[in-house]
Amino acid sequence: MALTLPTIPQSLKVIQHYLKTASEHEGRDPVVTYWCRLYALQNALKIDKKSEDARALLVALMDWLEKQKQLLSDNEAITNDVAAQAHLENYALKLFTWADSQDRAAVFNKNVVKAFYTAGMLMDVLTTFGEHTDEIARNCKYAKWKAAYIHNCLKNGETPIPGPMDSEKENDFLNNFTETSNNTPQPNIGFQPPSSNITQTISSPSIPAVKPENVSPQNITPAPQFNTNFTSYPSQDNVSVTSNTKLDAALISKAQKYCKFAGSALNYDDIPEAINNLEKALRLLKTGQDK
Repeated sequence: MALTLPTIPQSLKVIQHYLKTASEHEGRDPVVTYWCRLYALQNALKIDKKSEDARALLVALMDWLEKQKQLLSDNEAITNDVAAQAHLENYALKLFTWADSQDRAAVFNKNVVKAFYTAGMLMDVLTTFGEHTDEIARNCKYAKWKAAYIHNCLKNGETPIPGPMDSEKENDFLNNFTETSNNTPQPNIGFQPPSSNITQTISSPSIPAVKPENVSPQNITPAPQFNTNFTSYPSQDNVSVTSNTKLDAALISKAQKYCKFAGSALNYDDIPEAINNLEKALRLLKTGQDK
C-alpha cells in the first residue's frame, strides 16, 4: 500500500534516511518497508511528538502501520519478531556481501555506495528486536563508513582504496565515523534496490545476482581475507540426534530462533546458510553450548 507522507519537519530529519529506504522497497519487499517505517516511528516518538508538523507525520505513520499489519497478517515476517529479524538480517547481510565483494574487486560506483548504505540502514533497524551482536554492530559501522568514503572519493575525483585498511587505521576510521555518522548525508543517487529474492534476482541492471554460497553471517566481516568456506552438514559421528542435555527456556528459545533463521534462509534458496543455522541449533540442543 503506497504511502504519501506529510513533509518531514526539521526536528525529525534524522529519520528521513529510514523513510527513504522504506519507500525504495515499497512494492518490492513489504517487510523491509514495514520495519523501516516502524523503526522511524519509534525514533521519532523519542524526539518530537508535540509539534504540529511532527504529530501530522506520526499519525500518518501510525495509521499506515496499523493498516499494513492487518493487510499482511498472514506474513510471518510482519507478525513474528524472530521471523522478521531473520528476514531483515539475511537481506542486509546479502547487500553487505555484494557491496563488499565489489569493493574488494576495486569496482566503485553509485550502486556499491548505495548497497553499503542501505545495508547499514537495515542493520540499524535490527535494533528493533534487541541489541546488535558485536559482528552486526561492526558491520553496520563499516558499511556506513564505506558508503561515505567511496561516495566522497568519487565526488572528489579520487580513487578509493579497495577493501579494509589495516586493523589500526580501520579502527581509527570507524571510531571517527561513529562520532560524525549522524551528520553524514545519505548519498543522493538513483538506486533500485534488489527484490526480496535477492539470491535470484537483482533489479538494478548493473548489479549481478548474489550467489548463495558467498553468504553467511558468520563469514561477513570486514577482515583482510573474506572467508566464504562453509561447513558440510554434520554426520551422525559428529552430532547425535538425541541428547540428555537439560536446557533452560532461554536456550530453547535460542534454538528455535536458529531454526527460524534456517527457514528464512530456505526462502531465499540459501542452502549453506540454512545448514549453518541448523548446525547451531543441533549443537545447542546437544551440548547446551552456543558456540
